[in-house]
Amino acid sequence: MKVIVKDGSVQECTFEDELGRDALRHTASHILAQAVKRLYPETKLAIGPSIADGFYYDFDRETPFTEEELEGLEAEMARIAKENLKLERFTLPRAEAVKLMEERREPYKLELIADLPEGEELSFFKQGEFVDLCAGPHVTYTSAVKAFKLTSVAGAYWRGSEKNKMLTRIYGTAFANKTDLNEHLERLEEAKKRDHRKLGRELGLFRIMEEGPGFPFFLPKGMVLKNILTEYWREIHTREGYVEISTPIMLNRELWETSGHWDHYKENMYTTEIDETTFAVKPMNCPGGMLVYKSEPRSYRDLPMRIGELGIVHRHEKSGALHGLMRVRCFTQDDAHIFMTPEQIKSEIKGVVRMIDEVYNLFGFKYHVELSTRPEDSMGSDEDWNNATDALRQALEELELDYVVNEGDGAFYGPKIDFHLEDSIGRTWQCGTIQLDFQLPQRFDAEYTGADGQKHRPIMIHRVVFGSIERFIGILTEHYAGKFPTWLAPVQVKILPITDRNNEYAESLCEQLKEWGVRCEVDERQEKTGFKVREAQLAKIPYMLVVGDREQEENTVSVRQRDSQKTQGMKVAEFVQHITAEIYQKR
Repeated sequence: MKVIVKDGSVQECTFEDELGRDALRHTASHILAQAVKRLYPETKLAIGPSIADGFYYDFDRETPFTEEELEGLEAEMARIAKENLKLERFTLPRAEAVKLMEERREPYKLELIADLPEGEELSFFKQGEFVDLCAGPHVTYTSAVKAFKLTSVAGAYWRGSEKNKMLTRIYGTAFANKTDLNEHLERLEEAKKRDHRKLGRELGLFRIMEEGPGFPFFLPKGMVLKNILTEYWREIHTREGYVEISTPIMLNRELWETSGHWDHYKENMYTTEIDETTFAVKPMNCPGGMLVYKSEPRSYRDLPMRIGELGIVHRHEKSGALHGLMRVRCFTQDDAHIFMTPEQIKSEIKGVVRMIDEVYNLFGFKYHVELSTRPEDSMGSDEDWNNATDALRQALEELELDYVVNEGDGAFYGPKIDFHLEDSIGRTWQCGTIQLDFQLPQRFDAEYTGADGQKHRPIMIHRVVFGSIERFIGILTEHYAGKFPTWLAPVQVKILPITDRNNEYAESLCEQLKEWGVRCEVDERQEKTGFKVREAQLAKIPYMLVVGDREQEENTVSVRQRDSQKTQGMKVAEFVQHITAEIYQKR
């Protein structure tokens, strides 16, 4: 397909190219806006970019759009595509651009124009009667947009600010052909079934209460899952030579000024006054970890010093961005900070990469790696940044890990390696990260005594494996569709007595299993066995043990797995050996 790029030139590319995908989907957003203006001409236009899996357009309409109106808009979009309208780029001087948008009564476009720097080129795209302020890219004719679907409607504040008006955002997606579109829509349907918010309610894992938006409540079964993950975290960190600490949830403003967070992150921090001093609830654990390091003199013999912390942090997220466990205002970060000498950088980075690889493989995740470099809003010298970035790059290359460079996406204090998981239905999630930091040790004047007897500055690694335990639970819930492996499942075995006279045998079995560390429950309700089996399957419990008179007499169980229609008779000792091995080996 031919694509009109930002300078007005035309390039040939395919949908497989990022430019081709952006152009097709951006053009789809303009076709949506044109359909809206045809059917609802009083509607005001805001913005309509392409995004990772499609596009959206924000509209200001007296009566917000509803899901029911999407079908009519899709039909009009199809007509516009068939009209084969040519997309034409043109530019205007600022005064003429303002006049054009005033004539079309588009206040949001006028605001965008006013915010553009003086002298910047104002470009527009035209297709038929429709004109939009836009930099591109776009395909050359609307007929290229053959396979599209409007997927949902949501509210969105103008320019993302809660102080501005709430607009209606219509989401959609577009592909090069119907086959790819249908496959994508099937994945979306599967994702809905796996939605961790839905499964979290059904499985009794967590709730988000209206009394605390963005602050998740973990229920008993959810706490079992959370505790298993933290126990596993402690197990592998103890093995790898980490020590664990706990730092206060609230520290004074001076600390956050020293760390740089007050200047770079203040708008996301919760603050309060104590004894006429400003305190901030911690959004990160690292400054507290730095104080622990400085709490006593350190020698080169103490390094590397690996300090882990399961620290609860709070960050102010806008209400529109909150999403179940995926985006919250309070979460447990599985942090670790490694203090080391310059000679230890590569070996420590390699050790962290190996640990992250081990964890993700255990849960069945594929992943890809990105190296994120210096952002515009950063602190420190060019030399420090170059040295830090080179150290990360060399470690990845020596481990023979493929990676892509993500320019300008590092932390404000240093470059980082990000790990993006791919779940069972192909979605990606950014979880693990390794950040190399030359800045914080300098700002806190951290030191160690070297072999030469002189004072030296340590280098610091910030790293997480899960990222956020809450978010990781959300990802796991969707990855497994709620069917957690036996070692993770909050309830591993449900015992189903056929009649009341089998209850005592069922209870004794349950006690035996608990003694072996198996999480077990008995369903003694006076219901048919088939009903109990279906209930246990809906609860996604890995094993159901049906016990009746015969099993009671022979000291056996009829074993049924959650995804099987068959039952298998087993001696109790045999089943205990089977399930405990599965749990121990984390199969």
